[in-house]
Amino acid sequence: MIRYQITAIDPVAHLFEVALRIDKPAPVQQLWLPAWLPGSYMVRDFAKNLIDIRAFDEINRPLPLQQLDKQRWQVSSSAEVLHLRYRVYAWDLSVRTAHLDQTHGFFNGSSVFLAVAGREQQTHEVEILPPKGIVDWQLATMLPRVSGDDWQFGRFRAADYDELIDHPVEMGTFTIGTFNACGVRHDVILTGRHYCCMPRLLADLTAICESQIQLFGTPAPFDRYLFMTQVLKDGFGGLEHRASTALHCSRHELPQSVDAPVDKDYRNYLTLCSHEYFHSWNVKRIKPAAFMPYQLQAESYTRQLWAYEGITSYYDDLMTYRSGCIDKQGYLELLSQTFTRVYRGSGRLLQSLSDSSFNAWTKFYKQDENAGNAIVSYYTKGALFALFLDLTLRLETHGKKSLDDLMRLLWQRFGQKALGTADDSHQQLYSELLGRDATAEFAWLHQTEDLPLASLLAQFGVELKLRTSSGNSDQGGGNIDGLTVGFGAKYKAESIGIRLTSISNGSAAHKAGLSAKDLLIAADGLQVSTQFEQALQRYQPGTSITLHWFRDDVLMTGELPIEAAAKDTVSLILKDDVQAKAWLG
Repeated sequence: MIRYQITAIDPVAHLFEVALRIDKPAPVQQLWLPAWLPGSYMVRDFAKNLIDIRAFDEINRPLPLQQLDKQRWQVSSSAEVLHLRYRVYAWDLSVRTAHLDQTHGFFNGSSVFLAVAGREQQTHEVEILPPKGIVDWQLATMLPRVSGDDWQFGRFRAADYDELIDHPVEMGTFTIGTFNACGVRHDVILTGRHYCCMPRLLADLTAICESQIQLFGTPAPFDRYLFMTQVLKDGFGGLEHRASTALHCSRHELPQSVDAPVDKDYRNYLTLCSHEYFHSWNVKRIKPAAFMPYQLQAESYTRQLWAYEGITSYYDDLMTYRSGCIDKQGYLELLSQTFTRVYRGSGRLLQSLSDSSFNAWTKFYKQDENAGNAIVSYYTKGALFALFLDLTLRLETHGKKSLDDLMRLLWQRFGQKALGTADDSHQQLYSELLGRDATAEFAWLHQTEDLPLASLLAQFGVELKLRTSSGNSDQGGGNIDGLTVGFGAKYKAESIGIRLTSISNGSAAHKAGLSAKDLLIAADGLQVSTQFEQALQRYQPGTSITLHWFRDDVLMTGELPIEAAAKDTVSLILKDDVQAKAWLG
């Protein structure tokens, strides 16, 4: 057995201390730390946060420790027991790594637990200790317990290293709620200051979780599940695990009363929970063959992320609707926003879904200000491709089959059997359901044209209206008229002027000579504000105005052509409720 002990040794300095014991080590024993963690496809080099790693024998004599590369170490000795001690700097307030201060502690095992090379399949045990002097902290994790009651510190055991690092840990003082979904206990913890009405949250999550369990079929793939949320002033994010999810949300995204309407902020949080919960099947258990097992010391490439993130992104909103948490109009608004995020990026015409999946490591997870002009998201366009598959299947089978049937087949033939999917597995199963070869449909994965969704949606009573944006804050949806004059840049407020964050190639902003990070201060001799786009509407297309901006500390000037606004914003409008029932009934 591999044994760890981890202590929040100094919350003020953001330090965990880890002690690792290895009985009967190899004469030349190597150790390694993951470079990335499943669900977040970017090399993060967690080893950079390890401090003062030392090795000792069974009587505490120091042993020589050799570092082999950025994340591997080696100890050569004849010791019967090998001990390692090190500290981990934990100051990344995210769901991916580790964070520790006087208010709480959080870690993913991939960022704190060194793996013992050659013994990753053995049982791993970890004792988690509270920080000294803090007596009221609780602890939440889905690691199987060996000692202690629920919400207490204690000892935990994992069947292997993969399981050890797939159960994040939250410690501190938190609000706890519990509900039952299809016979499975689910717990919710909220860490941080909040004003959440827990009964309302539990009721809505119950509906979402039961809808998803019923889609795939009982029993659920876990005996118990944990939603752990860090509540912040401004925060958003989630990461899936085999029996839990780690989430961040903003304080205003939680419900404050039992009967409060589901506004866009609360809807945002519910769909995040829905997304990560759907991953319990789609990527945690149904997964690409390239991830079986995970190779965590270097990038692990697959062209299938469109299926695992894109299909999940389609279902996160859809299951929130099916559960009754949002109405049909609310769902169409969410889907309109997904369309809009895709249509506003010219990169969708340059990169295919297959290539987007393959290049996640270097392009999607390392986006810069030019990302919209160069790449497409396998989340958002992947969701549109899932919609395309769903509507096509419903039409051709006269409503007898849907994408639900594809997900159930994937679960039965791959997930339940612990088999990985090949690049053509989804196409083969879809062809089986369709009753014909689906090569033409899946060819869209390798093309860059927009999917033919307007005509499909029309057959389900929904109009796809392509319109101009009404301004910098317009995310899509709504049956409104946008601006007539376009700008072509995203921006944020500054004390004087506006700071440009991205420029669309070919837009008026691009033609004026503007770039991301420029501070635009004046237009036509007047100071600009966040109402800049609205102010442009007073000018006639075909004319131009003079702009002044700072790039670093250099004052620059250019001519902004007054041009018609691009139609890059989507509103989905329900036209025939009877037709729509074949999809949203």
